[in-house]
Amino acid sequence: MMNLLSLRQKMNLKPSRQHRTVTRPSTVRLRPLWLEKKRSQAGRAQKQTWRSKSNTSIVTLELADNCIMEEGTLSLVQMLQENYYLQDLNISNNDLGLKGASTISEFLQRNTSSLLNLQLSGNNFKDEAAELFCQAFSANYRIKTLDLSHNEFSDKGGEHLGQMLALNIGLQSLDLSWNHFHTRGAVALCNGLRANVTLQKLDLSMNGFGNEGATALGEVLRLNNSLVYIDISSNDISNEGVIKISKGLEFNESLKVLKLFLNPVSMDGATLLILSIKRNPKSKMEEIDISNVLVSEQFVKILDGVCAIHPQLDVTYKAVQGFSAKKELLLWTNPMKLIQSYADQHQITVIDFFKSLNPNGRMMMSVGDFRKAMIQQDKVPMNPYQVRELIKKLAEKTGMVNFSCWCLGGALRIMKPGGIKNCGLCYGSIKTAKFSPDDFNVSLA
Repeated sequence: MMNLLSLRQKMNLKPSRQHRTVTRPSTVRLRPLWLEKKRSQAGRAQKQTWRSKSNTSIVTLELADNCIMEEGTLSLVQMLQENYYLQDLNISNNDLGLKGASTISEFLQRNTSSLLNLQLSGNNFKDEAAELFCQAFSANYRIKTLDLSHNEFSDKGGEHLGQMLALNIGLQSLDLSWNHFHTRGAVALCNGLRANVTLQKLDLSMNGFGNEGATALGEVLRLNNSLVYIDISSNDISNEGVIKISKGLEFNESLKVLKLFLNPVSMDGATLLILSIKRNPKSKMEEIDISNVLVSEQFVKILDGVCAIHPQLDVTYKAVQGFSAKKELLLWTNPMKLIQSYADQHQITVIDFFKSLNPNGRMMMSVGDFRKAMIQQDKVPMNPYQVRELIKKLAEKTGMVNFSCWCLGGALRIMKPGGIKNCGLCYGSIKTAKFSPDDFNVSLA
């Protein structure tokens, strides 16, 4: 852990009275943050100032939940104008309001910052702020990830943000969840998406798109070839809206993830969804989330037929009606044990099995390719439930499956005390890096 005082000096931050935590050399997290907070007479506004000169080592700054508010935004922007190395900035939940949005918008329009990822969630932004952000992001092409969730945007704000999407050529990920978009705002956003060619990930969950918004989104899916992830969970979309989305999916060649959780969709709507994938030979769909929908065994049979054509596809639903406890138990047989048993019977290592799945012999595969390979291989037959469980154990947040940790897992049995490395995949015990020969106790091999 770096000395906190030396860290402040390194960033040229004035000492504060509260603790500040450094999570890694490239990241500073200040929580809670009082940036030289000066109190004036009772009842008057509190003034916050913060100074920082150019710093080459800090690229991520976490300032969420720090009561920065409108005046603090000015000091923050002054620092950003001097710092050309920060790439990730989180100033969520700071009640920045309209004045804060104006300050940020003016700064972004200069297009001189090195920022790539900006989180502005929960800042009490309303439709007037959306107009300011429309001006900013119509001109700014540097920001790649933008989080505007948990704000107060309504349909008018949706119109402004729709205009922004039509003009922006930089954003790759946009989070607009937990706002107040309804039909008019939804249609406006979708009109912007029809012209957008760079956005890949879009979260619109917890809004009120309804079936008319779903209709507009279906048209986007028919035309758009850049979106790979859409979350429209909890948007009051019924089977009527799903019909329109399904028609778009019949032509879409880019979308990989569609989340429809917590919408009033029945099994009939779910069936339409998966059949639309079946009708599209160029579909890249890997994941559909309808995990509140109860399905029948007939639906499962139809899904099996779809997966025979698109083995990369995984559909998450609530449960299968009428399934006995015995059937459920068979579905959830531990896939790890099945692979280990096969390896033992054929006198090979587990890593040999995994390597056989990847044509290039590498230790990593995309989730979609791994799911497809597991379904198609016949050495260790598995159903989609078991493959899903296997992916949970091996997948990283990057969307890749890493089975190198399994390879190193056997090393635990012959590691000397103190020779075990850190890793986020193998029970927090191994790092996928080279081991020193001194780390092993050969007598235990």
